[in-house]
Amino acid sequence: MTIKGSCHCKATTFEVSEAPETVTQCTCSFCSKRGSLWAYYTPSQFKLITPLKNVSFYEWGSKTVKHGFCANCGCGTFTETPDWSTGEPDFDNPKISVNSRLFDDFNLDKVEVVVIDGKNLW
Repeated sequence: MTIKGSCHCKATTFEVSEAPETVTQCTCSFCSKRGSLWAYYTPSQFKLITPLKNVSFYEWGSKTVKHGFCANCGCGTFTETPDWSTGEPDFDNPKISVNSRLFDDFNLDKVEVVVIDGKNLW
């Protein structure tokens, strides 16, 4: 089941190959200010529909994660990140985390929210 998503102005559109089983709420300073609920995918499960030039990226701290946002309206859209499931960055297993709040016609109320303590982890 392909799910489409977009930023507020629709200058950045994307799709993912399936609905998330869970979404992640991270408590780090960046994610908590952004208010995203992250759904994680492999790069092959994510497709950016609009040109990459419509996306700007923000990197902070260790510069290991590229936080994408619409260059026009500013909505946080997706990140390019290594897998962090072991607590250390696995650059051989990249992930795309998608701001699931941007999914079109998708009911997030039915998806479990997992909270991670990013404020104290990194």
